[in-house]
Amino acid sequence: MELEKFMEIRELFCLRHPNVTEGKMMSSPAIHYNKKVFAFFSRKQKMVFKLGKEYPLNELKAEASEFNPFKNKKPLTGWYEVDFDHQEKWEMLTNIALEKIKKQ
Repeated sequence: MELEKFMEIRELFCLRHPNVTEGKMMSSPAIHYNKKVFAFFSRKQKMVFKLGKEYPLNELKAEASEFNPFKNKKPLTGWYEVDFDHQEKWEMLTNIALEKIKKQ
């Protein structure tokens, strides 16, 4: 169910936005803009977004945590994961991540 929701969002963004394509991030399904990943589906069944380290997480009104795929390293700076319990926010967060990466 979680993966289906991600795939639905990815398909929607690929259809709506030029330069948005399907891809991979760490062997997981991802969404790319100009070949750069801005969102993906983690092995923990969560959606992960590149929002930037300055993003005000308290404005999300959803529980987000720093994404850390490593055992002995710090989390990936600016990447946040959101559980399926808050999947109603996934599309909005995908849009925020897309707009952020477009400005880079």
